[in-house]
Amino acid sequence: MSDAGARSSVRWLASAASDPEACLADWERNPLGVALLPAGRLWDVLIMSGEVGGPTFDMLSRSVERLGPVLADFSDSQVGFFVPPGTATRWVATGVRGVGHGAWLVVPYPGRATGGVRWINPPDGSGTLIGSAALELAMREAASPEPAPGEGG
Repeated sequence: MSDAGARSSVRWLASAASDPEACLADWERNPLGVALLPAGRLWDVLIMSGEVGGPTFDMLSRSVERLGPVLADFSDSQVGFFVPPGTATRWVATGVRGVGHGAWLVVPYPGRATGGVRWINPPDGSGTLIGSAALELAMREAASPEPAPGEGG
């Protein structure tokens, strides 16, 4: 990610805070390279296990022209997809945790090494998010069993 791209991404993420300038200043000083940002204003996040989230990310990467932000922890045991605000309250799926209005999320500084979480697809700064229909389809495809040899596919 270029410096200009990282700055644009950081500004977009910080704009979710009630005081974006104070958030930016705190984020710049944080030795861990993370910020605690409120969900529900610019985005919600749907978090799932890495067993489902990893293949879902792979499916989305191949099928969506502009993929929105995706986080993972360093052990890849959880993956979080940034979706439009309000999605977390409407989402009904076993094993998916919604982070929406009233919740907070630890977000790494794009383009920097951080502790605990990392971007597997950083925000582009434009506000691109993952559509819920595309995410649901990718999850279904990722969870469906591979056809046995000779069964087609």
